[in-house]
Amino acid sequence: MQSPESSSSAAPVLLNIGGTKYATTAETLTQREPDSMLAAMFSGRHTLPHHPTTGAVFVDRDGKHFRHILNWLRDGAIPALSESEHHQLLREAEYYQLLGLADYINEKLASKKTENSCEAELTRKDVIKCIQAQKIRFRGLNLSGLDLSKLDLSEVDFSYACIERTNFSCANLHKAKFRLVEAAHSSFEQANLHECELTGANLQDAVLDRANVQSANLQDACLTGCSFIETDVRSAHLQVCKLL
Repeated sequence: MQSPESSSSAAPVLLNIGGTKYATTAETLTQREPDSMLAAMFSGRHTLPHHPTTGAVFVDRDGKHFRHILNWLRDGAIPALSESEHHQLLREAEYYQLLGLADYINEKLASKKTENSCEAELTRKDVIKCIQAQKIRFRGLNLSGLDLSKLDLSEVDFSYACIERTNFSCANLHKAKFRLVEAAHSSFEQANLHECELTGANLQDAVLDRANVQSANLQDACLTGCSFIETDVRSAHLQVCKLL
């Protein structure tokens, strides 16, 4: 036989959230986030005003997102949402003092931001168009992961750009500027880097096999883990570069 307390916690609770009706239980509203406003409201310690006809408790908040809050309280999960929807739901979570949900959403937003930051700002086609139009400065841009192999990129300015995991294989990079770029894990295999400016570049784990690096300036560059199989480094400036 159920105790009065357990029977009460399992009894339906009717909610009117900004005009949208929901039915749940006090157990759902109190168990997962015991320190929340909802848990306090339905803990049994407070007398709540109910609609005289429907018996629903009215909360003057956006009813659209409350279904996600209930799903979180029931299952500890929410469906895939857009960034704007995540922000809207975060406001509701903060209002109801659902700290676990707020942390979950913030992690999702941070993860999304990280993913977006890794996306290149231009495509290979965009780069080719810029070259053809002689607009050949890519300073500070994010070109990570692009395939720029076999292109004529001579004298192009990539300074301060993020070009991690970018493919420059067989590209003509004669006199190109790579000052202080982030180029970890990029491939310069068989590329022409003759007289390139690579001062302070981060080339960690980059591949420079069979590349022409003659007279290139690699001062203060990070070359840790780089592959230099049959690389031509004659007259290259390697002062203070980091090899280990």
